[in-house]
Amino acid sequence: MIQSVAVVASLSGAVKRYGALKALDGLDLMLHRGELLALLGPNGAGKSTAISLLLGLARADAGKVELFGRDPQDIEARRRIGVMLQSSFLPPTLTVGELLRLTASYYPASRSIDESADMAGVADLLSRRYAALSGGQQRRVQFALALCGRPELLFLDEPTVGMDIEARQKLWAAIRRLTAEGCAIVLTTHYLEEAEALAQRVVVLGKGRVLSEGSVDALRSHVATTRIRCISDLDVAALSQWSDISLAERDGTHILLHSDAPEKVLRRLLDADPALSELEVRRAGLAEVFTELTRESGIEKEAA
Repeated sequence: MIQSVAVVASLSGAVKRYGALKALDGLDLMLHRGELLALLGPNGAGKSTAISLLLGLARADAGKVELFGRDPQDIEARRRIGVMLQSSFLPPTLTVGELLRLTASYYPASRSIDESADMAGVADLLSRRYAALSGGQQRRVQFALALCGRPELLFLDEPTVGMDIEARQKLWAAIRRLTAEGCAIVLTTHYLEEAEALAQRVVVLGKGRVLSEGSVDALRSHVATTRIRCISDLDVAALSQWSDISLAERDGTHILLHSDAPEKVLRRLLDADPALSELEVRRAGLAEVFTELTRESGIEKEAA
């Protein structure tokens, strides 16, 4: 049970204001050892502010913030974290190997340069200058720097932006290895399939509050709609009148249907069109859950 796992960081009733704007409105959030938490929400939901408090980059106006049971600005607590921000400035003339050696020197029990480079997929870049790398390569180097201190808590902000599919899959594998070793990870990402693939727990924020929290499967239960896709000559207008279909539309040769009772619809479809082909049935994904949660809360759906 998650309750028995050690808490490595927490926000308790955290409030943060920027002038008249209340970025966090009594937020409660716990991060557990060995868990990947996906922190999602539309722009302005409070994700960046929550992370800033946990990193000690900002102070809460009210409530309590702890990092390994300490003040987040305590150097002993900060040495136990790793951070990969969405945008970073690194000395452009240093090589990847020099950057890794410099960063590792700040930590008492860092990983070896080779181990960090292998985990991040940059072993072939150690002699290259940082400025000469592509955007995706620079992101992989930033990931290597974030994990080289052997962190117990790792913050990843949009980690795979600019990466190709192969690099993204390798980073996912490294993330799974880190959580298996007991590292807690906080992930913010616009790629909801990334959160769906990696997260043990998802927290959706809106207006500085928690809109929903739980496993991906638990959040899916909020949205009963199943998507059905097939090739059929059935009339879309007629299908839209079926009692168990909430949406029917045509996409080229395919028909797309949304239903809260997919089993009934599938049986009826096959009876109505024995020639039906290329049938696909898909449960609501995290994207649909996110859209529904933000819609129910009256929050503009900008991005995850």
